[in-house]
Amino acid sequence: MRITTLAYLFRGDKMLLGMKKRSFGVGKWNGYGGKLEEGESPVDAVVREIEEECGVKVKKIVCKELGSINFAFDDKEEWNQRVIIYRIDEFDGEPKETEEMIPEWFEISNLPYEKMWKSDTLWLPKVLIEEKFTGTINLGDIGEKVVSYDIK
Repeated sequence: MRITTLAYLFRGDKMLLGMKKRSFGVGKWNGYGGKLEEGESPVDAVVREIEEECGVKVKKIVCKELGSINFAFDDKEEWNQRVIIYRIDEFDGEPKETEEMIPEWFEISNLPYEKMWKSDTLWLPKVLIEEKFTGTINLGDIGEKVVSYDIK
């Protein structure tokens, strides 16, 4: 199972999400992150991906690793991945649109869950309150249906 990263940036009572313009997750609001490059640690990857996907600079020291989830896609096994999830409350610069993502700030009390991955409601609230977690989520219908889950 490949390892990927996912980070959520916060400013006060707002969370930054990016609308995916291409590739995996296109048309969904999500955090920032992606695959590790050769020899890269997860935290190095998330710092690099954030800068590539929205133009802000993050220091590794402020990346709070909150958890990990093993995602299994019943009908798209090539999408199976272990995602290491971070919360970031300090960064430099203003988010900008890139060829991959369109950034937008959302009130944490009014997140667009209906336009996010179906499983986000199961674990993203833990990121909002900075609670550590681990889990496994099985998805069907190319990620549109939660088949089973175990979040601790």
